[in-house]
Amino acid sequence: MDKALLIVESPAKAKTINKYLGSGYRVMASMGHVRDLPKSKLGVDVDKDFEPQYIIIPEREKVVGELRAAARTASSIILAADPDREGEAICWHLKAIFDDGKKPVFRVRLQEITKQAVEDAVRHMGELNVHMFEAQQARRVLDRLVGYKISPLLWKKIGRGLSAGRVQSIALRLVVEREREIRAFRKEEFWTIFAYLEASLPPRFKAALSKIDGKKAKIPDGASAQAIVDALKGARYVVRDVAVTEKKRNPPPPYITSTLQQEAFRLLRFPVKKTMSVAQKLYEGLPLGERGPMGLITYMRTDSVRISAEAQAWARAAIVQSFSAAHVPSHPRVHANKGKAQDAHEAIRPTSPELTPEAVRPYLKKEEFSLYQLIWNRFFASQMSAAVLEETALTIAAGERFLFTVKGGVIKFKGWWELYPKKEEDEEDALPPVKKDETLTLAELEPKQSFTQPPARYTEGTLVKELEAKGIGRPSTYAPIIATLQNRVYVVKEENKFVPTDLGMFVTDFLVKHFPDLMEYKFTARMEGELDEVSEGTLDWVGAMRDFYGRLQNDLAAAGKVESVAGTGIPLDEKCPKCGKPLVNKGGKFGRFKSCSGYPECDYSDDLYKKSEPVPLEEKCPTCGANLVQRVGRYGMFVACSNYPKCRFIKGKEKVDTGIACPQGCGGTLLKRKTKREKFFYGCSSFPKCRFATWDEPLPESCPKCGRPFVLRKTTKKDGTYKHCVDENCGWREPASPPAVPPRPAGEEPEPAGKDGDSREDRGGAPDKPGPEAGGV
Repeated sequence: MDKALLIVESPAKAKTINKYLGSGYRVMASMGHVRDLPKSKLGVDVDKDFEPQYIIIPEREKVVGELRAAARTASSIILAADPDREGEAICWHLKAIFDDGKKPVFRVRLQEITKQAVEDAVRHMGELNVHMFEAQQARRVLDRLVGYKISPLLWKKIGRGLSAGRVQSIALRLVVEREREIRAFRKEEFWTIFAYLEASLPPRFKAALSKIDGKKAKIPDGASAQAIVDALKGARYVVRDVAVTEKKRNPPPPYITSTLQQEAFRLLRFPVKKTMSVAQKLYEGLPLGERGPMGLITYMRTDSVRISAEAQAWARAAIVQSFSAAHVPSHPRVHANKGKAQDAHEAIRPTSPELTPEAVRPYLKKEEFSLYQLIWNRFFASQMSAAVLEETALTIAAGERFLFTVKGGVIKFKGWWELYPKKEEDEEDALPPVKKDETLTLAELEPKQSFTQPPARYTEGTLVKELEAKGIGRPSTYAPIIATLQNRVYVVKEENKFVPTDLGMFVTDFLVKHFPDLMEYKFTARMEGELDEVSEGTLDWVGAMRDFYGRLQNDLAAAGKVESVAGTGIPLDEKCPKCGKPLVNKGGKFGRFKSCSGYPECDYSDDLYKKSEPVPLEEKCPTCGANLVQRVGRYGMFVACSNYPKCRFIKGKEKVDTGIACPQGCGGTLLKRKTKREKFFYGCSSFPKCRFATWDEPLPESCPKCGRPFVLRKTTKKDGTYKHCVDENCGWREPASPPAVPPRPAGEEPEPAGKDGDSREDRGGAPDKPGPEAGGV
């Protein structure tokens, strides 16, 4: 009997789902998107209603071939990609490839990957949502138009390697404008006076001077503060008012994507990219010993705080069992969504009350456990009773002119604070019991000098919060956007906060001046809202494209007439230490650098970003055990050992020993390494003494024909993946399964790729071309 073919994005998700379905199903992975716009050209026919010209992604041709073969013998095709716009687009493209009208094609949307959810989904299969697909297609076309129209202009007018993006450039503008606020800020001195007082019963407490002669206390300098302190020393301190109130602190709602990103950064110091990567694993399923692979959380790309009635019921039961009946409110909590939140998905929550953090801890990595515990605690806290505090506010008169105030609190019932950490504003010290008109004893006066502070630079968490507040972009795209800003060296991190570089500020000024619509917050937020309307079926996506493209064309025409600084460089506010002329930021073969504007008469140059501070990381160096740090180099951000130059470890460039002996018989082993262009190759550990290297992956299998100790795995566009003997004279080869390739994350359109090459020496022994040193013996 033919089986139904169920297709998901990733092998991990396929493995988990396969465990729950019977023998009547075959579960396969598409490895993410299978069709996309071509990289070599715009790929959008703007004269034919912005018709996209999709092609099969070259890296997916092998997978598509396997899926087509499976589809031919399947009884039906079930598309089960993620339940969002990107997932809908993946399903739509798969349907376009497989649908010949002869077999039924169904769509299932899995909010969680559990046995019951999977079985329910295949019992209630539906159809693809054309409106969600069109919304994703509109976003893709928008990003392509911006990326392929504006990025080349930046290359021409400013320098190579630059890019613009519909949301990326707005995020950069936020960072740049915040930096200018900080630079323009002028601090002002002010003083605060505290009185340490004692009642008849302890504890001693601290009250702040709040009013002078009936007006808000404003103390501009030290002399004024000292005069007030002198007047207060002989004053009589009397309690004028005692206000006792009971206050409740309700729990926050369960996580949505953006709040998970913000809190994971605040509490765990996880970058946004790491949070989404770990959450994806928790959703798709992880092996839990005898239980096998299981999905631990619901779908992590959501902006709805809704919780299903079933989940509320088991959460309340679990809270009563773990705490008490008083820890759940009389009615299940219902949290309200904000603004135009899409209510298609639940909030992020655990999939089962039985999978407690401690129960699954032995099977999870540290970061997986930490994030799961955070999601677990936030979800259960969101369904618990409010915390109850008894707050006491005292007003204290000091003589006839001065009033002091202080607030203190006592927790009467912890409620949800049993599970989730309180914020600083919820922390209050206890006060002694006092009565109105009671006289207090002055123990000490403390004048304190302070200065007004500039606004704080953005962290990853606060930048996500600001983008969300302005309605710009979607939380699922924030991680790749933040990565792009750093990779382009538009921003660097100092003390975990974003600081724009001169390049980032110049690019922002250029875009704000010449593309005012693209860089306008409200316009970008409006475009995001229109994409929501397209997904709801209330707006035609082509009409939205026409409006945007008309504005873009006008701006491009005007910006094309601007004088280029690509040759002369971006002016800097620095003088050449050699000749005194202004310095400029220039681009070269190996990245951007400082140069004298008087070149070639003056040949001064320097590293552009060497002054940025290394950012300490919690991770340890595998070579020497010292902490790793994040640095900025000519190629952008990288992670390396803090013990440099004694230890030269660079993450991602480390040499992984395969343990396979070099076929040249030199005594070395084959190491897996990376070129500077991030491409893997395998070279001898005795390099440069032995120059054997190959692009093909060595496998520890003996050649069945000649007995050589290992074979190579190779993938080509023409022949797919196959294994072959390391000895070309042997000639043995056979088909092989491809190595696992992670799904490509959705993000904004990159700029056209550069074509600069690098030498064999620069790549540390990477093979230039097939030959005796590149796979043959």
